[in-house]
Amino acid sequence: MARWLPRSTDLTRFCQKLNRVKTLEDDMMETSFNRCLSTIDLTLLGIGGMVGSGLYVLTGTVAKEIAGPAVIVSFIIAGFASLLAALCYAEFGARVPKTGSAYMFTYVSVGEIWAFLIGWNVLLEYMIGGAAVARAWSGYLDSIFNHKIKNFTETHVGAWQVPFLAHYPDFLAAAILLLATAFISFGAKVSSWLNHVFSAVSMGVILFILIMGFVLAQPKNWGAQEGGFAPYGLSGIMAGTATCFYAFVGFDVIAASSEEARNPQKAVPRAIAFSLGLATGAYILVSMVLTLMVPWHTLDPDSALADAFYRRGYSWAGFLVAAGSICAMNTVLLSNLFSLPRIVYAMAEDGLFFQVFSRVHPRTQVPVIGIVVFGLLMALLALIFDLEALVQFLSIGTLLAYTFVAASIIVLRFQQQKADAPTQPPGSRPSPEPREGPTTGELKEYESFSDKLQLVDGDKSKEHREPGQLKAAFEPYLEFLSDFYPGEVVTVAVVTLMVSAICLCSILVFGNTHLHLPNWSYSLLLVLFSLGFLLSLLLIWAHEQQRSTQTFQIPLVPLSPALSIVLNIYLMLKLSYMTWLRFAVWLILGLLVYFGYGIWHSKENLREPRPQRVSARYVVFPSGSLEETVQAVQPSPQPTAGLPDTDTDEAKR
Repeated sequence: MARWLPRSTDLTRFCQKLNRVKTLEDDMMETSFNRCLSTIDLTLLGIGGMVGSGLYVLTGTVAKEIAGPAVIVSFIIAGFASLLAALCYAEFGARVPKTGSAYMFTYVSVGEIWAFLIGWNVLLEYMIGGAAVARAWSGYLDSIFNHKIKNFTETHVGAWQVPFLAHYPDFLAAAILLLATAFISFGAKVSSWLNHVFSAVSMGVILFILIMGFVLAQPKNWGAQEGGFAPYGLSGIMAGTATCFYAFVGFDVIAASSEEARNPQKAVPRAIAFSLGLATGAYILVSMVLTLMVPWHTLDPDSALADAFYRRGYSWAGFLVAAGSICAMNTVLLSNLFSLPRIVYAMAEDGLFFQVFSRVHPRTQVPVIGIVVFGLLMALLALIFDLEALVQFLSIGTLLAYTFVAASIIVLRFQQQKADAPTQPPGSRPSPEPREGPTTGELKEYESFSDKLQLVDGDKSKEHREPGQLKAAFEPYLEFLSDFYPGEVVTVAVVTLMVSAICLCSILVFGNTHLHLPNWSYSLLLVLFSLGFLLSLLLIWAHEQQRSTQTFQIPLVPLSPALSIVLNIYLMLKLSYMTWLRFAVWLILGLLVYFGYGIWHSKENLREPRPQRVSARYVVFPSGSLEETVQAVQPSPQPTAGLPDTDTDEAKR
């Protein structure tokens, strides 16, 4: 029975395979894509991904049902929260200018299986998001023509009464997705040009809304007779913040496009900052004029802006608002169709997904197969499925990606840089400082218990400390941590920080409702998990970081990523249990794909060196000093039958 159980060495090697990180090329600017996108192109892509139908629908819904005119404060807080996640993406996009976004960032710093699961969830997020926007686009256009398209389809095709399927096939939504797929397949420059056109129209309409809105503004609509500025209080503002946070989802298209940027080290951080700033300003100002034009409690959640102009006697402005809304939804469609094939390409290029999606068209220099296949799948989703129940699923994939990217920033900052760290097999421990051989003068890298215990050539007074090592100021107080290898303590502290954040947010969300904790235990658990979070943060901060590089770096590490982690986990726990159930099912499917295909075809398998046998001889001299000799014993390349293995015999002697 015992012989069928896996050995500990096999389990260790298996875990190393799951957590191996991606090896980056020396020249990260080399690519099969066309580096043709400027900072303006990336900025408009980011604006197109964020300023969609939410500007025309979400503002009115949150103002009427959740926060009142204080929706302005909700957007300010949500914009700041999104900034924390966006800065993490900006640093990674500048340092690792490769397509793949959150998947790639997680792969180079955390591990393979985590990266695959992030990419797997982002893949579904983009598919459902694009299909949902296409159906919203179709419904909005249909409402302008008094639902004639819907009535015609139901009359001549028929209506369905099947769970999870739409009431009728939405051919218009499928058609717009197929048309967008065709444009995207022509190349990044054509996609960027088309996005410029729609973004220009959308921003022009927003400018018109702001000018006309401030002209028609009535400050009395914020007065006490209408309920005041914050009728739902602080709880309404924070609930509105959770909803408004999802309006800023979309800036990751910039990181996904970094492999097609001309100068990603500068263009990606600037584009993320510009696009997020402009999107936040647009949401705040539109919310302001909307609640000043008409009383907030009289808003129509489905078409707040058009209805507000209609009630003020400017019904013709509704057509401009409709045009702006359609153009904004077009930019979101392009953003989804632009990002999705590139993330699939990155996974396929690394061997974790089917290789057919890693092919790049030689003329257009885009992954055409991925664009066409996933464009068709997205069109099929929009054609026959009821996506309203699945839209909330989008949030959990995005928030999970944000969480892992923030954690990856901390891990990356406290790792040794590639130029400083010696080359090691995946999963092995780093070697100590190389020492000069006694005769040849060559640098030999080796490891033994004597190095670990610092019995030989111990030098703790070095002024130069590598990233991941304990700071000199803390060594007298935390001397026991000096025995660990650089980055080990930080990695454990990051895991502890995330566990503490999950427990802390769980108590905040479920403590008084689902768990029904008494006040004393509620307070005690909050204090304990808060202390665990803060101690993990301080332990990370007590170690050396990488020195400033020429690329953008997020300030206040590890504080900024840690705050982003807490916020993202809190928002994830606020989602419904059905969302978590669907998420679990999708994760199981992803694990089947990974263990059935990805782990066997991963390109990191090819980089794993074959294990070598090592023998070590230790000689203790009378003086009490300890000297080590390490011999790497290589097996004979072609052993001859009947002859002894001289290397092995020598090692035994």
